[in-house]
Amino acid sequence: MLAYAAPAGLGKTTLLTEIRRRAAARGCTVLSARGGDQEQQVAFHVARQLLQPQLAHATDTELRERLGSWYDIVGPALGLRASDEGSPPDPQGLRDGLDWVLTHLAVRRAPLVVVLDDAHWADPESLGWLAAFAPRAEELPMLLVVAYRPDELPDEGVEFTGRRSGQRPLGLAPLTSDAVTRLIRDQVGAHADEVFCHDFWTVTSGNPFEAVELAAKVRDHGLTPTADSAPALRDLAAALKGTGLVTRLERLGTATVRLAWACAVLGTEISPQLAGSVAGLGGEAVADCAARLREARVLAEAEHPDDPLQFVHPLIASTVYRSIPDGLRVALHGQAAWCVVDAGLGPTAAARHLLETHPEGDSGVVHQLRAAASETLRAGAPDAARRYLARALREPPAPADRAAVLFELGCSSLLTEPATTVNHLRAALEEPVADPALRHGIVYRLAQVLAHSDRLVEASDLLGCEARQATDARSRLRMQAEKFMWDALRADEPESPARSRRLAALADRLTGRDVTERYIIGLRAWDATLRAEPSSIALKHAERALEGGLTWADESRGFEVPVLVALLHLYADRPGRAEELFAAGTAEFEKQGWRGAHLAFAYTLIGYIRFRRGRLMEAEDFARAGLRLAERVGARTPALWYATGVMIEVLIARGRTDEAERVAREHDFGEPFPAAVTIPDCETVHAELLLATGRTQEAAEELAAVGRRLDPRGKRNPSCCPWQLHLALAEAATSPAKGLATAHEAVARARQYGAPSAIGQALRVAAEVSEGPERIKLLEESVDWLDQSPAAYELARSLVALGAALRRTERAAEAAEHLYRGLETAQDCGADALVETARAELAAAGLRPRALHPAGTHSLTARERAAANLTVRDQDAATVLGTDPTAVAHLLSAVYRKLGTDRTGLDQALRNTGGDPSESAGRE
Repeated sequence: MLAYAAPAGLGKTTLLTEIRRRAAARGCTVLSARGGDQEQQVAFHVARQLLQPQLAHATDTELRERLGSWYDIVGPALGLRASDEGSPPDPQGLRDGLDWVLTHLAVRRAPLVVVLDDAHWADPESLGWLAAFAPRAEELPMLLVVAYRPDELPDEGVEFTGRRSGQRPLGLAPLTSDAVTRLIRDQVGAHADEVFCHDFWTVTSGNPFEAVELAAKVRDHGLTPTADSAPALRDLAAALKGTGLVTRLERLGTATVRLAWACAVLGTEISPQLAGSVAGLGGEAVADCAARLREARVLAEAEHPDDPLQFVHPLIASTVYRSIPDGLRVALHGQAAWCVVDAGLGPTAAARHLLETHPEGDSGVVHQLRAAASETLRAGAPDAARRYLARALREPPAPADRAAVLFELGCSSLLTEPATTVNHLRAALEEPVADPALRHGIVYRLAQVLAHSDRLVEASDLLGCEARQATDARSRLRMQAEKFMWDALRADEPESPARSRRLAALADRLTGRDVTERYIIGLRAWDATLRAEPSSIALKHAERALEGGLTWADESRGFEVPVLVALLHLYADRPGRAEELFAAGTAEFEKQGWRGAHLAFAYTLIGYIRFRRGRLMEAEDFARAGLRLAERVGARTPALWYATGVMIEVLIARGRTDEAERVAREHDFGEPFPAAVTIPDCETVHAELLLATGRTQEAAEELAAVGRRLDPRGKRNPSCCPWQLHLALAEAATSPAKGLATAHEAVARARQYGAPSAIGQALRVAAEVSEGPERIKLLEESVDWLDQSPAAYELARSLVALGAALRRTERAAEAAEHLYRGLETAQDCGADALVETARAELAAAGLRPRALHPAGTHSLTARERAAANLTVRDQDAATVLGTDPTAVAHLLSAVYRKLGTDRTGLDQALRNTGGDPSESAGRE
């Protein structure tokens, strides 16, 4: 990357022009763009200049082939296709898409030279994208060249200042006296004397733009370059800028001035026909006036009459624009807006002019601004959409349209300014809204943003009030569904058991005929999971909810319910099914361009599923991917909080406690925690870290507080709310009896829920706070249950704990069997600390650890599949396979872990892998 930072007129544009020329001469692919003072408000103006020429010639079919899954995401932003109805991409998703396009060009068209002039005037969307991409230029066959005025560069371009990378931009110095002398003698004549040249340098201060322009004036006026003529230089220099330039321009005639003004209002790459329309001039008059402006070195020379009109230098453009009387400038922008519309350039091109006009209550202006906002929002530029809608509101719109404009304005600021969104949506509800669908849309979106701002009580109250007023049964049902969802997440819900009863009664009557009914049924399934109803009940309702489909990328409904339905499969020992659902949801996010908080959340929870399955190395990879995405979203956001929590859990399981502590410190992971916690397991992660680092008393206090918050609300399933398990361990340090009682209560709740992994984990915790024979008995039962589950890491922990307990009672042979098996399982999981614990226990027993085999694949062996098929058909696998029941139990344990299911889901899991138990009977 090359960055040049210098004040106006020091030669940045000339330098970049020479870079482009040399790059093209050497066979490089050159992408070029220039920021414009008048185009700063146009989203993706610079990105389009860079990328459109490389893609615009392709047909729609060719574009789809070249852009692949990015077609729908980047196409509207680059002006390559119209934006469709539906949810827009988030800004991060769009930036990722633009990254892909530029990277693809760098690889396919290498070497690539990307040149951006006047970066200080680039639109925020393009500048932010290119600045974030800049570090990647080092890894690609690419040269990225940027030039800007240092005092005018917006915050989005901070990467080009070198503050982060340490690569300071290059400065450009004024011309020296000797350089100016050479320039004069080249342009005016070798006979220019020293006094004239020195005064020339003094007048221009060595500014290259002023020096070149003044030299041209000296030549045009036939000024003799001697000491006697030196005093005239100041008068000529004054005419180059400011009022001198304006006076010189006025001498060219009224029509010429109007054309210059029209060009200044329109910006860069100006169509002569469009400039003529704005100036009120015909074709011949435009040609004549343009010629005069070129002769006066106001407009740059052109090869053909129809070439775009451009100013010689941005300084001249700025001077001409500022010279337009205020009232006339506003009128010219208004004229330009309608000329742009008439030319078929669309509402977005007109909107930047309408931003400069005065409000007049014009419904046509409101219509254009709303249309432009819709286009830019769906193209992934919510900030630009918000500017257009705020201006539309000031027009103002007709009373009948005011609520709709406020609604659209609220939606456009949802991602960036939730507090502002709430204000706009509340104001929209106070307007008379004749359309019930619009009012309900406002209510749903307002409740959503209130909930995501940790204002769950307000969201619930709003939905309850509106549901009572709704006259349409389906709308009322949806409001009930939304209220059930946000109430379920409230930390202070006063009637949690009563809500559960109402939810169960309602869900049991519904058939799932539309998405609203399926959401209610899905919430019923999640509520059953939290309250530790038998897992079979939760799974039954979950499958009912999934039968008609649950979409993850519907911005009007949110993704909470589909996520909860997927997760409850994990807690019910069906992680394989949970992964299928998350894979589908992640694909929806990526297709939609939702690559910020949504995708971070999806990757994080896939990592969490792998963690629960015991695939710790894979879990770490996904958790890191989720954490990287979440870091781009912002500090202490829910996405970052979840990603940090899962990362900490995985690191603790792998035995890297110091690294887990560092991650917690780096991301400020601690109290106060977000109020709206969707995944209960995450509430205990900080306390788990305290336990792992020996801060038992702190952990006990924190977990007791969690219990006081969750238990009255019925969140008592240790599979997804494991606060009791950690609390029992913390209490046992100071009050063994209290810890034991807490552990036994957790075991009872786990048995009520019925998931083998939950029962096995609770039994191991109970064993850890027990003594003597009872400890071994609990651990043996824990292993038996975990052998029936897909939870490999928990199984390894119980096996090693059982082996260690047996060794201490001098039952060496039995201890060895469990320790060897625990060692191998821990090694397959990637639980490094547990591997070392198992090795140490074997060594203490006088046994040498066997050489560990590499981690096996996730495919079933022939013998494992045979045992599974026989089990599904309720046949005696031990007899048919000629082995003992213990060996069969071990085979089935491996099957459950590999397929991600327990016994009750084994039949379907086998069918999903292509094995039909009924067809394979003869082969087995």
